[in-house]
Amino acid sequence: MHAEIGDTEGNLVFNKTAMNFNPLAAMAGRVCIAQVEKLVEPGEIDPAQVHLPGVFVQRLLCTGPQDKRIEKRTVTEVAS
Repeated sequence: MHAEIGDTEGNLVFNKTAMNFNPLAAMAGRVCIAQVEKLVEPGEIDPAQVHLPGVFVQRLLCTGPQDKRIEKRTVTEVAS
C-alpha cells in the first residue's frame, strides 16, 4: 500500500482516495508492507490525523515522492 506520510513506528496518513480502501486491506491482511513518500519521527503526526495505526504495519519502506501516473484524455477537433 502507498501512504503519503508515515512515521518510523508505522503510523500512516493516506492521501485522497487511498483512505477508502488501504486501511481496511491492511487490517485484513496477515502482513502489511507500506511504502511512504515522507518518513517522519514518532510524534510528528497528530494522533487525530492517523488513518492506520502502526500496530497493523509490519514493514515500512520510504520511497520519496512518486510520479503520479494518471491518464490524460486529449480531444482533437474534427474539421468539417
